[in-house]
Amino acid sequence: MNKIPVYFMPGLAASSKIFEKIHLPEEQFETHLLEWFLPEKMETLEHYAQRMAAEIKHEDAVLVGVSFGGILVQEMAKIIPVRKTIIISSVKSKSEFPIRMKLAKNTKAYKLIPTSMFSNVEFLLKYGMGEKVKERLELYKIYLSVNDKKYLDWAIENVLIWNRKEVDEKVIHIHGDNDDVFPIKNIKNCIVVKGGTHAMILFKYRWMNENLPKIIAE
Repeated sequence: MNKIPVYFMPGLAASSKIFEKIHLPEEQFETHLLEWFLPEKMETLEHYAQRMAAEIKHEDAVLVGVSFGGILVQEMAKIIPVRKTIIISSVKSKSEFPIRMKLAKNTKAYKLIPTSMFSNVEFLLKYGMGEKVKERLELYKIYLSVNDKKYLDWAIENVLIWNRKEVDEKVIHIHGDNDDVFPIKNIKNCIVVKGGTHAMILFKYRWMNENLPKIIAE
């Protein structure tokens, strides 16, 4: 039996380490992990998606993307034929963005974010307020591998200016009902994971391991 090739794309600035607890049955699936590379100067998301699509070495592969990685795999699926596109903790069109993101786009407030601070997690850990923030920053330290300011500026801008109006009805969307980045109230037609947060790829891995094989193979 031919194995199904499955390519996993992590979220904004994250490394493929976020998938370390995701295990698909090896007799049925062949797993490949994608990593972010640095964007070219003034590179569009479409052009970046073309470069990332060149990393897909199988015809008819399944693309799985988390958060901004979910946006990227949808762009890749416009370029290469894929068996299936699955997004986790992400959005299918600009209408699913929360109001604060739409405002940030319209006012260009995102240009004021001091992204250079993200690249110094030690500094943030030291001054992070409250336990929850510290906990999240500890996770960032482990799982965020791309802390280049040029990449962060590019990625944040390209999330916010993503302009897809038409939803690709073939996209399978898995979303947590407790996602604080893309609140579930704005999301249509998705498989809901109870108690799932924006980082549920890390915490709901048991749900993923139980359900992803069926979702991919169907």
